[in-house]
This record gives sequence, structure tokens and C-alpha cells, in this order.
Amino acid sequence: MKIERLTQHIGAEVVGVNLAEAVRNDDLFGEIKAALLDHKVLFLRDQDISRADHVAFAQRFGQLEDHPVAGSDPDHPGLVRIYKDENSPPDFYENSWHADTTWREAPQMGAVLRCVACPPVGGDTMWANMERAYEDLADHIKETIAPLKARHSIEASFGARMPEDKRLALKAQFPDAEHPVVRTHPETGAKSLYVCGFTTHFTNFHTAANVRYGQDYAPGGAQLLHYLIARAQIPEYQVRWRWQPGSMAIWDNRCTQHYAVMDYPPCVRRMERAGIIGDKPF
Repeated sequence: MKIERLTQHIGAEVVGVNLAEAVRNDDLFGEIKAALLDHKVLFLRDQDISRADHVAFAQRFGQLEDHPVAGSDPDHPGLVRIYKDENSPPDFYENSWHADTTWREAPQMGAVLRCVACPPVGGDTMWANMERAYEDLADHIKETIAPLKARHSIEASFGARMPEDKRLALKAQFPDAEHPVVRTHPETGAKSLYVCGFTTHFTNFHTAANVRYGQDYAPGGAQLLHYLIARAQIPEYQVRWRWQPGSMAIWDNRCTQHYAVMDYPPCVRRMERAGIIGDKPF
């Protein structure tokens, strides 16, 4: 197995490996997992593997889960199908910097994504290192956000376009989750910035330390949140991957965010993602 770094801070391509082999080879899987913790997102080309092997590899990290809005493969629960064709209506969920399922009490630990079909040009995906984004914050900002928590909502994102009854039913099933603004990685201990496109507001910003007059709360909290969410947009924290059929990406959802670039005309683009259940952020 050969690992080639793609940028200074995030991302590496793994060469000379078939992920189906890692399903049965403990040493190989251990090397891949160690590389993932180091580089945060791994990329592979020419992975001619079955859906069963895709699922089996992802399950080595943990149990898989379905998505309440996107559909899964009927024969492989937990393998979410992100399918588009020439007649698909435009959507604007993926082209926003986000970590997956932060609206859950226990967001996903990570995911394994495979390209089945894609346009010849366009449709890249970008990832950002949110540990580096946190490290580069000024000390006084780190002090301010250290105790803060924030709400993450599926209602305000996927639910926003639904009829009211379906939107409220979705929220009842998945109430807004509250997470720390600064998350600690459960395996490495590193701290990362944990706000994204699913984050709606801080829940404990309105204190004497932050607000002198009540009317200052709304702009003060919103402006700080906007500033923090925008850190993912800094190119120095990013890696960009150009898809080809058979390409795969494995990422640590606990310390990264990603953005699907929608710069392609109506066409066939089929991606299959195995999302791995995580734990409650702290």
C-alpha cells in the first residue's frame, strides 16, 4: 500500500489497494484506518468492487445507518443512493459546507463513498480540515467559543422544502440536536470546529460575558456563528477530488466538512455512500 499526500493539511490517495481485500485482511484494514486518522480523508481509484464488499468494508468501522430523506439500496441497507439524471430537479443541500448528519444526537463517524457514474467534467467534491480551522483561530475567539453549544437542524435544511405537516413530522422524528462548538476527537484527542451548514444558532451565547445589552445578542451571536462556519471556505484547509467511475473516498466525519460542487449540467451522476454510525460529540 502506497500513500501519496494531496495537500499540506488534508487528504491522501491510497495506491495499490483493493478495498475488498481489507474486508478480510485485518492488517491491511489497520493500515487504512491509521492513514485515515492521519490524513482525515483517503481517496482510491479503480475500485471494481461489489456493493456487498462496499458495505462490508464500511462495516469494519462500525454499524451503518440509513438516511431519512435519501433512499438506500433495497438489497443493502445503509448504502445510500445519491442518484441524479438528466431530469432530476436541482437541489441545494450538498453544495454547502457540512459534516454529515450533525442533526442527529450521534452524528456519523465517517463514510465510504463510491462513484458509479459521473459527468466527464464537473461534480468534484471538496473536504476541509476543521482541526486546522480551529487551530488557526485567534486565542480570544477560542476562549469565547470554548463553552458554547449550538443547535443543528434537519428541519431547517432537508425539511425546509417539505409541506408543513411533513416538515413537522420530520422534526418530531429528529428534534434539533445540541453539540459543542468545539469538538474533541474521541480517538486522537484533537479539537476541531464543529459548526456547519446544519447549524442554526448558539444555545448559550446570551451571557453577561458576551452580551452587555440584550439587543446585541442577535447580531453578536449570528455574526460569530457566520464567521466560524465560513472557516471551512479557506482554501488552505481544503482538498478537491475529481471523480471517475470506480473512484472512492473515505472520510472522518468528526473532524472534516465537505462540499459537493454542482458545476455540471443535467446529467447522470450516481454516487453510493455507506454512512457509519458515530457517537455523541463532546
